[in-house]
Amino acid sequence: MTRFIRNVILFAIAVVLVPLSVANRHTVSLSLNPFDPQDPRLTVPDIPLFWVIFASLGVGIIVGGLGAWAKQGRWRKEARVKRREANKWHREADQLREMHSASQPSSNIKGIAGPDNRSAA
Repeated sequence: MTRFIRNVILFAIAVVLVPLSVANRHTVSLSLNPFDPQDPRLTVPDIPLFWVIFASLGVGIIVGGLGAWAKQGRWRKEARVKRREANKWHREADQLREMHSASQPSSNIKGIAGPDNRSAA
């Protein structure tokens, strides 16, 4: 099902991008110097317009992703701290369980068995 949805999304993107590429295939000069647009050292001549459009979209996606990643750093740090704390308490519980089982003499008293693992599933 995931493969089907991915293919539908890619098809929809292709339906938009192919006509955009065909309609904007004329060449333009890309000037990277805002103060002197005629400067030949910082000008990329004869580049198709759709390449400029696609590169702009790609850079925008990358910059937006980096911004979102940076903004979520606080939550990732909190998750790391909580994970370390949970591991510490699990180790302490295991040590206490081992100490308790070592101090108890083995007998044939039936009881409720403790959990074997800590998975929630």
